[in-house]
Amino acid sequence: MSGLIEGLPDDVAIRCLARVPFFFHPNLKLVSRSWNTAIHSPELFKARQEVGSSEELLCVYGSYPHRLWQMYDPLRDLWVTLPFIPSKMEDLSDFGAVSTAGKLFVIGGARDRVTDEVWSYDPVVRQWACRASMLVPRYDFACCVLNGKIVVAGGITSRGESTYQAEMYDPEKDIWIAMPNLHPVYNSACSGLMIGGKMDVLHNHMSTVQVLDNAGTQWIVEECGWDQQPKAVVQGAVYVLSRLGIYRQKKDGKIVEAAVCKYGKRTRFAMIGLGEDLYVIGGLSRDDGPVRPLSDVNVFMLGNESPTWRQAAPMTRCRGPIHGCTLLRI
Repeated sequence: MSGLIEGLPDDVAIRCLARVPFFFHPNLKLVSRSWNTAIHSPELFKARQEVGSSEELLCVYGSYPHRLWQMYDPLRDLWVTLPFIPSKMEDLSDFGAVSTAGKLFVIGGARDRVTDEVWSYDPVVRQWACRASMLVPRYDFACCVLNGKIVVAGGITSRGESTYQAEMYDPEKDIWIAMPNLHPVYNSACSGLMIGGKMDVLHNHMSTVQVLDNAGTQWIVEECGWDQQPKAVVQGAVYVLSRLGIYRQKKDGKIVEAAVCKYGKRTRFAMIGLGEDLYVIGGLSRDDGPVRPLSDVNVFMLGNESPTWRQAAPMTRCRGPIHGCTLLRI
């Protein structure tokens, strides 16, 4: 990366390039070979973190078409289509989707043929890569990022049986390591939430929650009052979307505040926090008339004095029930 910008040392020049929004990186690569190398380098990713220019992009996987992800830029209100994921699984569902180290990870899933596959997408080189497989093939499991590492727990195995096994993935070493098992419960199908820096495993249709302790050495069982409706974390607070409205909920079940919701007949959508906003994405419309797959993106602006809804740009390719949704920080 010698001579990136005339008259500047390369370490200073790379920090200048790091301030350019990610959307313009394809144009930067065309300037010169040295700039192309710099744009694809790990140094640029680290520099973006150091100078505070990291961006949060939204990655979404809908039912239609299969194996296609889209990425949303909230600053420019536009969608970019990613290359098809090269998995042999034709119809992925019930998988884990998280991001860490500037990459999107798609882990396990599928009901008819359960897989242990792990794929990562690097938005810098715009390519998918096959990573080390999970120790246990599974679907319908909890999946979170804790201190830069991916933790998966629970779920259903290839024989349709419950598993309480947990494992952790190190993206730098590309290895999975066994962790302490979850405590056996009635339903091992579960999901994960990061709340207050801790991983909570929420079992479907149960009040029981299992929390990974700070040392990552054991799971602590707690009786909890979480509502079974769709929920997402926005700046450390849990918000629940029901047919009656959106409300902020504490772990003891107490409702803190509520707001009217006009999307009560929408199902199988994704809900995720981005900045101070709550995004409701895709799904199926069950309003009067036939059921319709949606590409709509509705944003509840919680940062406003009086929270209100606004419409964001709809997905340009994906639509229908959302199987994967996560934030990618780059």
